[in-house]
Amino acid sequence: MSSTAIFDLKDKIALVTGASRGIGEAIAKLLAQQGAHVIVSSRKAEACEKVVAEIKAAGGSAETIACHIGEMAQIEALYQTISSKHGRLDILVNNAAANPHFGPITETDVGAFQKTVDVNIRGYFFMSSYGAKLMAQNGGGAIVNVASVNGVTPGVFQGIYSITKAAVISMTKSFAKECAASGVRVNALLPGFTETKFAATLIDNPAILKQALQHIPMNRVAQPNEMAGAVLYLVSPAASYTTGVCLNVDGGYLLN
Repeated sequence: MSSTAIFDLKDKIALVTGASRGIGEAIAKLLAQQGAHVIVSSRKAEACEKVVAEIKAAGGSAETIACHIGEMAQIEALYQTISSKHGRLDILVNNAAANPHFGPITETDVGAFQKTVDVNIRGYFFMSSYGAKLMAQNGGGAIVNVASVNGVTPGVFQGIYSITKAAVISMTKSFAKECAASGVRVNALLPGFTETKFAATLIDNPAILKQALQHIPMNRVAQPNEMAGAVLYLVSPAASYTTGVCLNVDGGYLLN
């Protein structure tokens, strides 16, 4: 296999959630660039259409299917659409996430707690469950869960978010162990401090940013496209013997 072929995704059907911006958008565009037909998904179809248009303008193949992964009925509808239209799914990137509470953990209200759990744990779990079953029907596939370095070292004022990301890491290993026999590989990406709307509260605060950079050996914030290459590896033939891995892409943050 040539060095380019090991990253070839031609004829693969890929689903990326939370793909209307940030890390998800970067992942969707790179997978399309490598030949995959990408289903660009997020809560609002309008937000996805811009990404789809840009993928097509660059010569790629993509479509929009809206889905709020915090709603079970929408997850079921999403997979019904994929099954009826494509009959298969080869790649799933669980990237959509919720982080409604930034503040002391003891001040997390029930609403913020439930929303974070519904999206980051229940949503990832059933997206993976439905996805793995569909992949198994066609000989296998690859799932990547976008977790976070906060799942290893909890972020200050990001308590419930960090807890759910720790659960995603454990979930990844559980699915990897049980789905390997069906040809389904399951891995996780652990992004570090990345310049996204998600992290704007931290990045836009000079004091917080300065303190955060002191703990990152590379001394800078990552760009979303720096996460996409790691995902490409994990879903490609290059990672054919890789499952259950939690790949840190964090500028060295977790070395501290």
